[in-house]
Amino acid sequence: MDLQQSYGFAHFLSQTDAVGKSLFVVLLLMSLATWYLIVAKGLQVFLTRRRSARFLDTFWSMPSLNAVERHLEQHHPDEPFSHLAYHAIVAARHHARHGVNRLDEAGSKSEFLTRSMRRVIDEETARLEWGLTVLASVGSTAPFVGLFGTVWGVYHALVAIGISGQGTLDKVAGPVGEALIMTGAGLAVAIPAVLAYNAFVRSNRMVLAKLDAFAHDLYSFLTTGAHFEAETANGNRRTQPQVVKGAA
Repeated sequence: MDLQQSYGFAHFLSQTDAVGKSLFVVLLLMSLATWYLIVAKGLQVFLTRRRSARFLDTFWSMPSLNAVERHLEQHHPDEPFSHLAYHAIVAARHHARHGVNRLDEAGSKSEFLTRSMRRVIDEETARLEWGLTVLASVGSTAPFVGLFGTVWGVYHALVAIGISGQGTLDKVAGPVGEALIMTGAGLAVAIPAVLAYNAFVRSNRMVLAKLDAFAHDLYSFLTTGAHFEAETANGNRRTQPQVVKGAA
């Protein structure tokens, strides 16, 4: 019982040197950053999905893009789909009214509109990928930080045992077992980071795929001004907003 009480996590921290404590602090900071990003990006994904669904319902129920434009002027874009629609409509109106006045407006209306929409999609991609680099870095490096802490702890434990001259099992197993705490800590930090990274990457991929499909529909409205119908996933046809010719 005394042996179990003398060895443990607290004893390990009290006996380890500055390197071991520094490695533990690094793992602690990695864990805090990971859980902050999990909570922050989880909230971001939840709000983005809810706001996007609400905007798409509003968009497809509008009678024309003029009505969509008025709606966006009253409600500032706060998610990828409304952001894309707003800037695409503004770009189409701007090119129709002012033509080519600058280098970034060069080309036909369709080329200018394509560049504008691609720029917005790139901006949304960068915004959705915020924090993923940190999660990937933590997931890939935390196990090695923990392993380094274990190797460092085993080294010092064996040196101390060698100096004391007591190589019995009870004198070796305790310090070596304590050193393994760092490996466990590294895995405990890395596993949530890896799982969160994979979940957010999948979520972003789904959002961007839907955004790309929406961009194609929006591009058709703004360049052709024609009626457009698309089939839903269950095979029922859904009438899309009517675009008044010449309005773009």
